[in-house]
Amino acid sequence: VAVAVVVYVLMLVGYRQGWTWLADVDSAALDASYDVAGKHPIWVRVWDGISGVFEPAVFRAAGMLAVLAAVLRRRLRAALFLLVTVEVTGILTVLAKGSVGRPRPVTALVSATSTSFPSGHALGVMISVGALLLLALPALRGNARVVAVIAGVLVVGAGGVARVALNVHHPSDVLAGWALGWTYLTV
Repeated sequence: VAVAVVVYVLMLVGYRQGWTWLADVDSAALDASYDVAGKHPIWVRVWDGISGVFEPAVFRAAGMLAVLAAVLRRRLRAALFLLVTVEVTGILTVLAKGSVGRPRPVTALVSATSTSFPSGHALGVMISVGALLLLALPALRGNARVVAVIAGVLVVGAGGVARVALNVHHPSDVLAGWALGWTYLTV
């Protein structure tokens, strides 16, 4: 948690203070993606598809189904945990974005609403996948646990990379979203 808090604070302070090295890293990633998209139009369709499949709203819906399943099984602590984590991600995202107000990159390849910092996709998917894994892992054994964790990491990673590939977030937005999501989930 301490590392995640440090990462979030560094990304926020770096943006607010206009740290050159951070702006250079952000720009380099966005420029590279923009150039690839210009040469290969399928780039945008693929990453937009990944971004849509791994949208926080999809995971909030899955979380709500898991809440209902937990209630039906009389696992009220699990249901409450999911409500407090997964279902609150939308509010947390609005509050976090509203407190910073960073504009989206001007090179955005698809339309995106709200502001850029932190990435709501990275934040929401980190919390949702993490919460669902925390509840599922005790029921899994051996290789199934490893596969579930690897799949979770890939989903969280792909969702964040997609947002940068589509130029709707700076890499620092995604890192901040993952860090804030991990911090919230852990707390």
